Amino acid sequence: MRSSQAHRAFGLGLVTGVVAFAGTLYWISGVMTTYGGLSWLTAMAVNALLVAYLAVFVGLFASIVVHSTLTAGAFGLVATSAAWVVSELGRGYLFGGFPWAFLGYSQVEFLPVAQLASVFGVYGISFLILLVNAALARIVIRPDRARLVTSGVVMSVVIMTAGWGHLRLTRNTLVQVGEPVRVAMIQGNVPQDDKRDPRLQASILGSYLSASRNAAADGAKLLVWPESAIPRLFEGDLVSAAAIRDLAEDVDSHILFGSEEIDRTGGLRYYNAAFHVGPGGASSTPYRKIRLVPFGEYLPLRRWLFFADKLVKNVVDFSPGTEAVTFLVDGHRVSTAICYEVVYPALIRSFVAGGSELLTTITNDAWFGRTSAPYQHFAQASMRAIEQGRYLVRAANTGISGVVDPYGRVLVRTELFEHATVVADVRWIRARTVYGWTGDLFAYACGVLVLGVLVAGVRTRR
Repeated sequence: MRSSQAHRAFGLGLVTGVVAFAGTLYWISGVMTTYGGLSWLTAMAVNALLVAYLAVFVGLFASIVVHSTLTAGAFGLVATSAAWVVSELGRGYLFGGFPWAFLGYSQVEFLPVAQLASVFGVYGISFLILLVNAALARIVIRPDRARLVTSGVVMSVVIMTAGWGHLRLTRNTLVQVGEPVRVAMIQGNVPQDDKRDPRLQASILGSYLSASRNAAADGAKLLVWPESAIPRLFEGDLVSAAAIRDLAEDVDSHILFGSEEIDRTGGLRYYNAAFHVGPGGASSTPYRKIRLVPFGEYLPLRRWLFFADKLVKNVVDFSPGTEAVTFLVDGHRVSTAICYEVVYPALIRSFVAGGSELLTTITNDAWFGRTSAPYQHFAQASMRAIEQGRYLVRAANTGISGVVDPYGRVLVRTELFEHATVVADVRWIRARTVYGWTGDLFAYACGVLVLGVLVAGVRTRR
């Protein structure tokens, strides 16, 4: 009986996941056809496989809830919420992970509740959402006195959480300490098809140089350019490299930008990298992107998906970086996450653990066009600022560029597909949040709880 219920729950969960992820990730098909060289039919098939894979985690969540009798009693609400957190943790790590669109991101603009991320990360917010909805579902199914009381307790927890978050926002302590620094984000708005055109590369670089000079004249000491701002290899293009070094020296500012890198040590390896050039014109060790985009920057599970080589002919096979490098800017440490990396909470935490006092993220969202993807991307990046208690500076080729303060407030942002230069004042922050210290401990604790309940359920049936 229990087994048949679990199978039915898995099926319902799978359908729910398919609907949710198909609606959220619809834009992937367009990216693969426009820039990956795939036919619409092939792109839709690949997208469907990704959606189905992610939906499996929702199905497993539903199956676990039924199979382990997690719905019983007030404890069941906690265990059910923990099971959802485990499902998000799983899809964030298995096979390289795809931690896009966790449930907790839905509250990134409701700042009082979003402050919970500074303690438990985005997983804590997902937990709270499940707790509330599970309590409401129980009342709808059978509104007895015990369930009404339990739901009242849950709502009290939500109110207290929001109250604490409001108090944290009101106190505003993180933005009152630390040395200020003026930063600039240069949004070049270069069409994707133009980036590789050799006839346009000089003018593209020229537009960044000109905008940067204007920003430096406005007092910016850190100039942030997007991912792939330099279409050629920075270290292999002597003319472009010299122009950037001269600019940094002329305006007495630091420049952080994205470019590709080739390492010929022990073979030939390509990296998607971030470079830093200081006021003296010298560059430091680049940061090599650690979390690569599957089917965009590498082919995952190549041993089993050998047939996919022909389907993704336009994919550049990058190697992943291994070290969370930070850059020294006037005695302070700054980190940068490249594009999709910003959706990995643990990676951003590793930057802060390495001394980062300011988070930057550089991206080229031109791939996404005018879909919901750039907005999803920006929202998820904003959550990292709350988790780590850091200002987050985001430079995107076609938008959305902007600055988010340590409480998740968007101080300034651009629109999509406009040429823009944004200058803003931020602060170097050294204090660490609870989540900054503990990381995903809460999520792993949820895993231990669910495992314990499952084991207890098996023993009970015996």
